[in-house]
Amino acid sequence: MRGRHCGLLACIALMIVAIAPGQAETMPEVALERLTSPEVAALQAQGWTTIIIPTGGTEQNGAHLTLGKHNVVVAYTAEAIARGLGKTLVAPVMAYVPEGRIDPPEGHMLSPGTISLPEPVFAAVLEGAARSFIATGFRTILFIGDSGGNQDAQREVAARLTAAFAGTGAQVFAIDDYYAANGQVAWLTSEGESAASIGTHAGIRETSELLAIDPAAVRQECPSSKYFRHGGS
Repeated sequence: MRGRHCGLLACIALMIVAIAPGQAETMPEVALERLTSPEVAALQAQGWTTIIIPTGGTEQNGAHLTLGKHNVVVAYTAEAIARGLGKTLVAPVMAYVPEGRIDPPEGHMLSPGTISLPEPVFAAVLEGAARSFIATGFRTILFIGDSGGNQDAQREVAARLTAAFAGTGAQVFAIDDYYAANGQVAWLTSEGESAASIGTHAGIRETSELLAIDPAAVRQECPSSKYFRHGGS
């Protein structure tokens, strides 16, 4: 499903601009957990049968970014995407995802505060959530993952469920482009950054996201941080 649903993250800025001043306050709530069950049913009767399941992660992000970086970012972007698509709700962010082997620890699990799930467990939770939504009236389920470790399970579960519900009108999609082809690195490169300056984990891309969405999640006083040479913008 590459490229579908408005180009996803690459179009988020356009989606936000397209919402006229004051319009956001009059649009229906899109966060599932802030609605009642009868309110969800009423929206479904009006064609609100698409729901995004955002997946984040709780992992070390160096000395300057908080552990919930992915959760903050994907909660924000999923809501923006839902409003841009229209008639789309957003499920609670899945904050527990694969982050590396637990025992003996590897990857992010070598750092305090990281939470990891074995990939089969993550896939089972994802599938259970998607099946729950299909059972209660949703027809299109979108997996949007802000972390690289989430992508394989999302693709596998989406393919399995789409096959399982073939002919029912229900479909499940893993939105790969959100993570793999969102244009962020290309834009930074066009602005004069190099692969070395952009970095890979907790670099200027992710730092900039948090500075824009939740500045309190960035420890700007961190003396070891090298990501504020542009004035922290």
